[in-house]
Amino acid sequence: MLVVDDDEGLGLLVAEALREADIEAIPVQSGSQALDLLKRHRPSLMLLDLKLNDLSGPALLQQLEEGNIIVPFIIVTGQGDERVAVDMMKQGALDYLIKDSGMLDRLPLVVKRAIEKLERDGALKAARAALLESEKQILTVSEGERQRIGADLHDNLGQQLTAIELLCHSLREDLHKQPALEIQMGQICRFLREAVTQTRLLARGLTPVPLDAGGLADGLAEMVRRMNQASMACKFVCPSVVEIEDNGVANHLFRIAQEAVNNATKHARAQNVIVTLSQDHENVVLQIEDDGKGLPKSKKDSSGLGLQIMRHRANVIGAAFEIKSTPGKGVRVICSVRRHK
Repeated sequence: MLVVDDDEGLGLLVAEALREADIEAIPVQSGSQALDLLKRHRPSLMLLDLKLNDLSGPALLQQLEEGNIIVPFIIVTGQGDERVAVDMMKQGALDYLIKDSGMLDRLPLVVKRAIEKLERDGALKAARAALLESEKQILTVSEGERQRIGADLHDNLGQQLTAIELLCHSLREDLHKQPALEIQMGQICRFLREAVTQTRLLARGLTPVPLDAGGLADGLAEMVRRMNQASMACKFVCPSVVEIEDNGVANHLFRIAQEAVNNATKHARAQNVIVTLSQDHENVVLQIEDDGKGLPKSKKDSSGLGLQIMRHRANVIGAAFEIKSTPGKGVRVICSVRRHK
């Protein structure tokens, strides 16, 4: 634990009181010393006097934040500054101590309480991370099964149906002297052709994103093409080549786009949808924008299944997810995921 107090004698007393409670403590006498130490070492907890000679406590915390140095802290303040202490609690302080004659007696209990809170938060964070990893594995297995079934439909069932169709066409030619049988065989050929088409559509739906790095753009372009065939004015914009090496990430982004487009057509009554895929030095950005009736303000953060699914998929791949909407002016879904260099 780091003790930051410009009163050297009090700092030593605080460190000694903590050591007696089996808490290792290092005292420093200025904000600059604390900054220098924190750049090289990261204590579990910091006890910070708000009024330092060279640098105020809030200024020290601001510099730590700017340097992306995250250290849990308890503040120490003088009598009469309780309001300041409450304000600091709102800014992230775990607790506070008033600098008076009873401070050293209260100190071990306050510090141990803060440590216990940090341990609980750490355990909860670890549990959440484990849950997220489990969910990610489940979705990965699910996508793998989709791909396997899709490949079986296309490569096995689809090819067998095509072979049967060819045999039926050959047999139909042999039945030209028996009109009734020839007509029946023609019907069988037509049914087989429809079965082949449906099988290929099912296979494509199960494996919409090709496995290569540029597969997401190809999958989105194909989805937009099919939407246009269904009389929906849909446009795909991809200003430059976007490559995603992780096919799992690509699949989740595709499913997010698919859900957003479905919502636009089925619920928002949109006439036009634009799907945009782009990237910069840090992120791949997927955006789906429609001109439908938009979301009521009360439903932007609702628990609707479609929105939940999109948010969950974004969360699994560590993507930022945002919905912008004005009633009557359409919806814009934005999903941004960091590129893996």
